[in-house]
Amino acid sequence: MTAPAAVDSTGTLLLRPLSIQGDDDPDSVIVGRPELGEFVSLPALYGKAVELLGDGLPIGVVQRRIEDEHDVELDVVQLVEALVDLGFVAQLNGVDLPDPADKAPPPHLPWLAERHVRWIFGRPMGVLCAVVVGAAVVTLFGRPDLVPVYHDFFWSDYIGLTTLVNTAMFSVVISLHELMHLAAARSLGTPARIGFGTRLHNLVVQTDVTAIWSVPRRSRYRVYLAGTYCDLFLLAILLLVLGHANPPEGLAALLRALALVTMLSVPIQLHVYMRTDFYFVLADLLRCRNLFGDGLGYARYLLRRAAAVVNRARPPADPSAELSAHERRAVRIYAVLLVPAATVALGTFAIYTLPIIVSSLLQALVAVWGGLNGGSVLQGVDGGLFLLVEGGIQTLFVITFVRSHPHWFRRRSVVPGVR
Repeated sequence: MTAPAAVDSTGTLLLRPLSIQGDDDPDSVIVGRPELGEFVSLPALYGKAVELLGDGLPIGVVQRRIEDEHDVELDVVQLVEALVDLGFVAQLNGVDLPDPADKAPPPHLPWLAERHVRWIFGRPMGVLCAVVVGAAVVTLFGRPDLVPVYHDFFWSDYIGLTTLVNTAMFSVVISLHELMHLAAARSLGTPARIGFGTRLHNLVVQTDVTAIWSVPRRSRYRVYLAGTYCDLFLLAILLLVLGHANPPEGLAALLRALALVTMLSVPIQLHVYMRTDFYFVLADLLRCRNLFGDGLGYARYLLRRAAAVVNRARPPADPSAELSAHERRAVRIYAVLLVPAATVALGTFAIYTLPIIVSSLLQALVAVWGGLNGGSVLQGVDGGLFLLVEGGIQTLFVITFVRSHPHWFRRRSVVPGVR
């Protein structure tokens, strides 16, 4: 988006409704549009300039007032140009500007209001959750056999049926997890969207809650931790049912499998090198705006610097030098941990998970072939179910990965300057 006319100190503008959040930092503010999902971090004085511009003062008047009051030099013209590019300006010099929010995807469940879900995160529900989880922990001390183990995954001799049902149960668990993120965002009056994404080799369901930058820092933890809060509550209920309700063995086997997939969803959130829930908690605790992006950039810088030493070339510029002291320290530590953690995760996938998937696929293909050639029909159908489920998951992963990384798959033209 570009301005319809040159921006100068005599210009006037009409801002769209903006969120200006101090973010517990006296030196900076976060300015943005929740419905657009666009936010920027500005020095506090530029935040003051945005407020004055919102009051309708001309650009030059705003600049002179702040410079006189604070004895500093500000480029408010450049600030306005940036606001226009971000879609934060409705009118410039009396001319209406297009609104990029018109093309933004709508939030999910827009009818879900703050009053509908605020009670979920109130103190009474917090006490109830603590009591239920505490009761489950006490139950485990008396019944350690209730702790889920990997054998609980295989509740049937038919691996295809087992995979299908367990995948369905996991889908329910992850849907509840993401709906809790969405509900937490809505309880703070901010929009959210649920969609698919990829983290390394994993297909994930994720909730876009960018709009929570419009709320205070402490309130954002509610959104980050809402999914794990739900997982622990559900796991505790399942353990209490298994420990005290004495369900029939068939139902108990399914409940144990459900408890296993629910339990396994919790430690995944601790993989902060994949931008999981606890990554955002860590980033906010460290007061970092883009811990993953800056950490990845610093890791690449370290590799380029090592290559420069080997090749006796000029060392590259340190991208973390532009960050504040506390962000720079956090980013450098995170970058050092990021690469080995991701390497271990990918190595584990290559050594363990991938061979299991390939072996299972081959067994399923053999079962299907046998079923089509006079062998067990049930085994053939079971193998077909496994191929259907795993094939669907892997196809969805490939589609999501390609859509998430379009620049990796864009066709390059052989003619210079043409795309």
